[in-house]
Amino acid sequence: MNTKDRVLALLTAANGTHISGETLADELQVSRSAVWKAIKALRQEGWQIDAATNRGYCLAAQNDVLSAQRIMQLIGDSADCTMPDIRLLPSAVSTNQIAKELAVSGAAHGTAVIAETQTGGRGRYARAFYSPAGGLYLSLILRPKNRLLSQITAVTAFAAVAASEAIEAVSGKSPQIKWVNDLFLGGRKICGILTEAVTDIESGSIGWIVIGIGINVSEPPGGFLPELSGVAGVVFAQPVPDARNRIAAELLRRLLPKSAPSLSEIYAAYRSRMMLLGETVTVQRGETTFRAIAEDIDRSGRLLLRIPDGTVQAFSSGEISITP
Repeated sequence: MNTKDRVLALLTAANGTHISGETLADELQVSRSAVWKAIKALRQEGWQIDAATNRGYCLAAQNDVLSAQRIMQLIGDSADCTMPDIRLLPSAVSTNQIAKELAVSGAAHGTAVIAETQTGGRGRYARAFYSPAGGLYLSLILRPKNRLLSQITAVTAFAAVAASEAIEAVSGKSPQIKWVNDLFLGGRKICGILTEAVTDIESGSIGWIVIGIGINVSEPPGGFLPELSGVAGVVFAQPVPDARNRIAAELLRRLLPKSAPSLSEIYAAYRSRMMLLGETVTVQRGETTFRAIAEDIDRSGRLLLRIPDGTVQAFSSGEISITP
């Protein structure tokens, strides 16, 4: 780790308090000049660092600069996960689209595309996914071994649990999962997940998977679009320094384990965070809408619904919402 990254780590750990240049130099065993050069380099990257006479340096409260180096630093030398190859962009039409193009070109397992904003983000059924500043938009290439096409539904469940755990680790808040792929906090959507894969039809095996995750970390400048104001939520009501880097690091660590969890472990964790189980919901499948009771999920991640005729049926697709 270079001096710049080490200075950033100490300022972040100080949690809003000032550290003198002398203390930084002593702690890092470098000169005061080296500390100043590191501070200057961090400011050029966009970090807002306050300086006060006789008090030293402090990260400003509004700092939340995405940094590939910072994310890697936060992941650390983890023995239990594959280290990612991060491609950080100021803006992208769609991180999933870029990740798919990279996968086709042979990009390795663990390649991650992260963007500050998206101009053409997509959700399920090709719906637009609003992706303004203040969010985390990440797509990850996975090249799983010996995973069958029949198990692809586990990947979305795995990603939803990983996102929930990452947000909880950084914020202390516990998001709930709305089947299939949305995360809610305080009754509002804070995260959407889109999983796409290329498969070998003859063998039924997966060539590669791209997991796209969009998280509303804090409210965008000017707020959400009017049509989203009562629907979209955020992890943090006010900007939190380094929040997006910390969530990205926690997320990648969980999505790239060297020892993958079993299907039963994935679905047990998924079920434990599900919202609406036991409640009456409105189900939409194509042009058909009906009410049902969301009872459980089965071993394949399908939603078990008690439909109006009293029978329980398993659904692998569709949209559910709370019945008024």
